[in-house]
Amino acid sequence: MKTNKTITLSEFELPVTIQADETGGFIATSPVWSDCYAQGDTIEGAVQEMTSVATSLIELYHEEGMKIPLTKKSQWKKSLGGFDLQLPVIVSYP
Repeated sequence: MKTNKTITLSEFELPVTIQADETGGFIATSPVWSDCYAQGDTIEGAVQEMTSVATSLIELYHEEGMKIPLTKKSQWKKSLGGFDLQLPVIVSYP
């Protein structure tokens, strides 16, 4: 018998500050979440790494029952059989 499983998707707002590193590359930090920081050779690399770090921290905080210090923009329950999403894509141009 086939079951219709669902997944909960949450969208959070993560304020980020990006600064050039003295030794090259860029450092991304969050003024509201000191545990969440990353670096990259490019702005895009720092943003991608910051997204990965934030995702891992959100999962960890959720598993440990810790408060996630971000504003939740929205939450949906979706069928694992298929659904559509709108993903933000961040790109910088010189």
